[in-house]
Amino acid sequence: MPEGYCVKCKAKKEIVNAVEETMKNGRKAIKGKCPTCNTVMFKILGGKATAAPAPTPAPAPENPTLPSN
Repeated sequence: MPEGYCVKCKAKKEIVNAVEETMKNGRKAIKGKCPTCNTVMFKILGGKATAAPAPTPAPAPENPTLPSN
């Protein structure tokens, strides 16, 4: 179980019902509840979330030459 700081209890405690989330800026975080006071606890983890590599686009077809008039 991950450990975080409860602001209400002012102590480090294990995070209950912890769920790993990705924030808007791409960083990972764990969100859960304090086992004593049931307050929401949030812990930011180090590093950015790794995104799946984007598929490489297919090469564009060459333009066919226009027939001469």
